[in-house]
Amino acid sequence: MLYLALIHYPVKNRNNEIIASAVTNLDIHDIARAAKTYGAEAFFVVSPLEDQRALVSKIIRHWETGAGAVYNRDRKEALATVTVRPGLKDVLNDIRNQTGKAPLLVATTAAEAMANLSFEDFRRRLLKKDRPWLLLLGTGWGLSDELIGSSDFLLEPIRGNTGYNHLSVRSAASVILDRLLGRS
Repeated sequence: MLYLALIHYPVKNRNNEIIASAVTNLDIHDIARAAKTYGAEAFFVVSPLEDQRALVSKIIRHWETGAGAVYNRDRKEALATVTVRPGLKDVLNDIRNQTGKAPLLVATTAAEAMANLSFEDFRRRLLKKDRPWLLLLGTGWGLSDELIGSSDFLLEPIRGNTGYNHLSVRSAASVILDRLLGRS
């Protein structure tokens, strides 16, 4: 049982300061579509900022009940997986209420860090389907060090074949989902 959470706070800016980042329309659409394609249980957008949560809700309403629902039924189906929450604790409570178990937290980073979970190991653990897992995706310049440190696991970074490593979070989410839940 894999859940996704797009974290907008606490994340870092380019100066390594803790901030609340702005919601990006494309992140919501693209990660929701990837989550639906690969069978994630749910996709949470997490922001403490009321105006940002209202924006996400407005986007979802447009595609679920507004003109977008008629225009593109596939997008409606994908956006039905999205839930907006003010904080990570709210997400943890939702998952615990749904499954009866607290999820294991898996943080992500593009930085070469002390990862303790490979994609291969994570995929094997997911196949057991014995407990929920929550994949934390960071916006801005990544999850705060504190959030990474309080997670159960740190997933190895995505590595390309060049020295450049700055994927958008929506691209990274798609790559990660394919590696974890895609057909071999």
